[in-house]
Amino acid sequence: MRTINERLDDILPKITDPSFRENKGLGNEVGYYIFDYDPQYEMVVRNHIEYLKEKIKKEHPDLHIREFDLYEIVLEILEQKGYLQKNFEMEEKKGSDFVLNATKKALRLTLDNDLVIQYMSDRTQQSDIVFVTGVGKVFPIIRSHTVLNNIHRAVDQIPIIMFFPGEYDRQSLQLFNELKDDNYYRAFRLVD
Repeated sequence: MRTINERLDDILPKITDPSFRENKGLGNEVGYYIFDYDPQYEMVVRNHIEYLKEKIKKEHPDLHIREFDLYEIVLEILEQKGYLQKNFEMEEKKGSDFVLNATKKALRLTLDNDLVIQYMSDRTQQSDIVFVTGVGKVFPIIRSHTVLNNIHRAVDQIPIIMFFPGEYDRQSLQLFNELKDDNYYRAFRLVD
């Protein structure tokens, strides 16, 4: 069994390989990748993502990592719409389940005008490699398979890597190694 550090060390050579950005070897499919990891290594993975972004910025100026932390996106959208403080007040009065459903509706999740997907689309360029983070922090507002199933509408020609605190067996996602998400077959494991 490979260690988390060995697996993390394999990311840089993989994403800097020119064929990675061209999606070669994937049957010309859009490059959706998942880097799954044991949730206990969350801080190790976060620190490594920062390291990767800095290293690529210095040594590979032709590449650009665009990180989208789903949790931070949700907070920003709710703040911009004036809903964030209202959500806190509503949760005190009506409970967490009510606020969860109201938040999902406000974000228009899975609709054609999904605000999270639109947020990513508006900030992505063709030269980017997209890192999707914050999957565990944003649960249960956003489920990882929901993002993966809908992001193609906005970002369809560039590689996307979801950093997933749990297990991906190439068929299904299991958040925190406990919560089974829906099946998802279109993503590839970034590193075995």
